[in-house]
Amino acid sequence: MMDTHNSTAVDWLGQVGLRPTRQRVALARLLHGDGHHRHVTAESLFAAAQDAGESVSLATVYNTLKAFCDAGLLQEVTVDGSKSYFDTNTHDHPHFFWEDENRLSDAPADELETTRLPKAPDGAEITSVDVVIRLRRSKG
Repeated sequence: MMDTHNSTAVDWLGQVGLRPTRQRVALARLLHGDGHHRHVTAESLFAAAQDAGESVSLATVYNTLKAFCDAGLLQEVTVDGSKSYFDTNTHDHPHFFWEDENRLSDAPADELETTRLPKAPDGAEITSVDVVIRLRRSKG
C-alpha cells in the first residue's frame, strides 16, 4: 500500500504524463508530497534526497528538475544569470531573493503593479516576465 506522500507524488507526475520512475517519485515526494510550495536548488534537493536515504545522483536530480520544468510541474527562476531555483508554484508571481541567505521566497503578487511593458521586437513575442526583487537585511 502506498503512503499519502507517495500517492500525491505519483498523482503530480501523472497529471502531466510523466512516467513515475523510482527516482522521479522520490524527488516529487520531496518537492510536492506534502502539497506545500517550495523553492529549491538542484543542490538543496540533492541534499534533501540524501537526508531522506534516497540513492539518486546529482546528475539525476538535474535531469529530473529539467524534465519537471519541461512538463510544466516546476518553474525555473534564474538569479544572477547562473543560479537556478526551482519553484513548485508555476503561476506567474514575483519573488524576493534574500542576498544574505541565497534564498528565494514568494513576494505578494497582489502588491505588484506592472502597468506597461516594452513592445517585443519584430518577430518576437513576450512569453513571460520574471520579477525578482533583491533584498538585504538592513543593518541596525
